[in-house]
Amino acid sequence: MDEALLRSLTPSVLGILVRRGADFAAAEDAVQDALVEAVRVWPDDQPRDPKAWLVTVAWRRFLDATRADTARRRREDLVDEEPAPGPAPAVDDTLQLYFLCAHPSLTPSSAVALTLRAVGGLTTRQIAQAYLVPEATMAQRISRAKRTISGIRFDRPGDVATVLRVLYLVFNEGYSGDVDLAAEAIRLTRQLAAAIDHPEVAGLLALMLLHHARRAARTAPDGSLVPLAEQDRSRWDTESIAEGVEILQAALARDRLGEFQAQAAIAALHADAPTAEETDWVQIVEWYDELARLTDSPVVLLNRAVAVGEADGPRAGLAALAALDDTLPRHTAVAAYLHERDGDLTTAARLYAEAAQKAPNLAERDHLTRQAARLNALGTRR
Repeated sequence: MDEALLRSLTPSVLGILVRRGADFAAAEDAVQDALVEAVRVWPDDQPRDPKAWLVTVAWRRFLDATRADTARRRREDLVDEEPAPGPAPAVDDTLQLYFLCAHPSLTPSSAVALTLRAVGGLTTRQIAQAYLVPEATMAQRISRAKRTISGIRFDRPGDVATVLRVLYLVFNEGYSGDVDLAAEAIRLTRQLAAAIDHPEVAGLLALMLLHHARRAARTAPDGSLVPLAEQDRSRWDTESIAEGVEILQAALARDRLGEFQAQAAIAALHADAPTAEETDWVQIVEWYDELARLTDSPVVLLNRAVAVGEADGPRAGLAALAALDDTLPRHTAVAAYLHERDGDLTTAARLYAEAAQKAPNLAERDHLTRQAARLNALGTRR
């Protein structure tokens, strides 16, 4: 079963059902039913035109659900409009669906969660981790969003800021493992940048390009994570870096600073350094100060503590870290790194081991475990 194919076809199939008159919640349910049926049937008999097959099955499931709902019997006349067999139209509705999910009737956080689940292909657990909330809480939020927009006609698409937030989270999920998902987020952001003259759209595109340029150097041949300071910079994609910097400079020149431009500026400073030792940490701290002013995000302040530790020394970084909630994700890992920089290897090893137990994914857990083992081995040799 080609799961990647199913995921790539989902937005287009969903878009076709919405354009034909299905409200979003019902269309999503119908598409999910069709995907389940595809998983059951395709291993033995995959259709020649998978997209047309999914459209037909999803549309029939939608009509079945409509007939069962006495409050919506008026939609039974849509039976005659069932798509004819044959190739489905090659229309990319993905970006339009992002805007439709950002409906004004939803709060921004609910709109983002719904879009990530329905169009971005993320699981409820992945979305909950991105928002730092329990999975059950996020499941309830997504369910409420579906109920809110059930039956609404999508003639008032949502705002750009919400769509950018969704694209950013989809990219981050892809950047942490699924390269195809990250590439899809870049593709959609390029489309948005071509359609809308907005400095934050440009800032997000620059940020994605600058981060994605390092993807080849982020993992070792055995799949283990390679920290930024240890990456082979000759493996970075210089064309993507140059494009990202050019886009960023044009956006910053408009003097309408936003959080994505500030993040891109930090990424550009990392990309501009020939070696880790030559990184301009002082300027990076200044950009984190701007970013903290724009977002008031504890994660930004956590990253700022690392930058302060590089610019002013590990004890200054630990002092900045002490002001933050120690339950923040990766707080323990940052503390371990700064204690190691300060020469307290015993404390650093203990904290690396603790951080490994809290790691959100296997690759990060393995990396932190190796860091703890490395320091423990150094302590034994002393």
